[in-house]
Amino acid sequence: MNTLQRYMLPIFILLTSVIYIFFIPNDLEALKIFCKLIPMWLILVYAYQQIRLHQSQTLWIIWWGLFFCMLGDGLISRSFILGLLAFLIGHLIYIAGFFRFRRLSSLALMVILPLGVYGVVMGYYVLDAVIGEQTSGLALPVLIYILVILFMCWMAFLTRNVWAILGSILFVISDSFLSWNMFVSHVPHSDIFIMATYYAAQFMIAHSLRFFPKT
Repeated sequence: MNTLQRYMLPIFILLTSVIYIFFIPNDLEALKIFCKLIPMWLILVYAYQQIRLHQSQTLWIIWWGLFFCMLGDGLISRSFILGLLAFLIGHLIYIAGFFRFRRLSSLALMVILPLGVYGVVMGYYVLDAVIGEQTSGLALPVLIYILVILFMCWMAFLTRNVWAILGSILFVISDSFLSWNMFVSHVPHSDIFIMATYYAAQFMIAHSLRFFPKT
């Protein structure tokens, strides 16, 4: 595979992400959802290429995490609960996949504290806003989601895979923008921040498959 072929798919992922974020109008809902999913479909193909190159069946677990997050992309604009559920399943699958490659380290132990502090602070403001807006029925699902995504992030640190770690951190950042903008207060240009960090997160998790040890 020459250099152009190697980078062609990542370039298409970047281009389709930019087109969706900056050029697709919000009032064309069906087109918006379709174009939103295109980068994730390409990321799934890219992840498959890494699995085929690596020849490791265990990596299919993480691929299915990407798949369920893709479903969440499509569902969340129509039903917040269904989208949240799909993303939750995706994160649980990521946890299962990362668990297979866990290696305890001092870095993983040290990161528990900042992740815990961030979760408490973020959870306090988001849950307070959820209950205050008379959407208290969402409080438990949102709390569970916060706990699961932070645990997913910590499990990524246990793998010692730099790309998985960066991807999980960006996923937390993306969902933080989303939840803060949705429940707490308006974030200027939130759509750009949410989707840019989200696509980057998913691509990095897909790219991380190349660097896991063979199992």
